[in-house]
Amino acid sequence: MAKSATTRHRMHIKKGDTVQVISGSDKGKVGEILQTFPKTSKVIVKGVNIKTKHVKPQQEGESGQITTSEFPIHSSNVMLYSTKQKVASRICYTLNADGRKVRMLKKTGEIID
Repeated sequence: MAKSATTRHRMHIKKGDTVQVISGSDKGKVGEILQTFPKTSKVIVKGVNIKTKHVKPQQEGESGQITTSEFPIHSSNVMLYSTKQKVASRICYTLNADGRKVRMLKKTGEIID
């Protein structure tokens, strides 16, 4: 039996997380996750992978414009970032006092959720 195309992908990051880019032309930049695409394992990070787009005028008499926007990058190219310690770290999953599964930074021991 073939594997279905609609498998659920689990990503180590969520919308609103602060991450650092670890590879590519924007390496070292820190930003917030604006949107995630679990099916393609891509994320949009604020201020990272900015592209310019030339937009044609829609109505007569209106002038065209150049807009800039963030484009998706692969989730494997970002790492969770601790704003307190100013360090990027891998994550692990642990149980908190209530017995709930939470994400924790390996380097600092900081709990994210």
